[in-house]
Amino acid sequence: MARPRSAGQDLVTRSATDAGVRIRRGSVEDLPSIVDILNYTAANSIASFDSHPTTVADRHDWFEQFSSSGPYRSLVAQSGDQVLGYACSQRYRDHEAFRMTVEVSIALDATCRGRGIGSQLYRALFDLLDSAPVHVALAGIAVPNDASVALHRKFGFTEVGTFREYAVKSGHYLSSVWMQRVCSNE
Repeated sequence: MARPRSAGQDLVTRSATDAGVRIRRGSVEDLPSIVDILNYTAANSIASFDSHPTTVADRHDWFEQFSSSGPYRSLVAQSGDQVLGYACSQRYRDHEAFRMTVEVSIALDATCRGRGIGSQLYRALFDLLDSAPVHVALAGIAVPNDASVALHRKFGFTEVGTFREYAVKSGHYLSSVWMQRVCSNE
């Protein structure tokens, strides 16, 4: 479990397989690494519905939504100078009715999967969200993706439905399972 922290302080977590992995607030300087992770994922899997590479400039507006407090957060896992992955919570939709709902996402460098880094990121993110004005966290997961579904279940997400064949990528219809987690801040 991550330690309680004050604003601006890093979250340091350790696991048996990745001692020294640091979980911290994402910064604009992390965007090149995040973009590399996103582009690799988009090109090599269905986990991202993106069909074309993104750029750091494309991601600046996306990154501006995150802050050091409140419901919209960005965290990165880092070891040495390498960003291993990121997790974030962002606005679900623009309607006022969804003000206490966030959509979460996570992505890891391909070389870092299966080492517990995703769990470290999500543990830190949900620790932060537990004190934010968030009632429900949602996640849409392109399927099949057993590892991501298992990670979300580990953090208390339950399946609420599947959008079947609602997207097309590389000439194939894609489906996604939607999961939700009630946050413990109330």
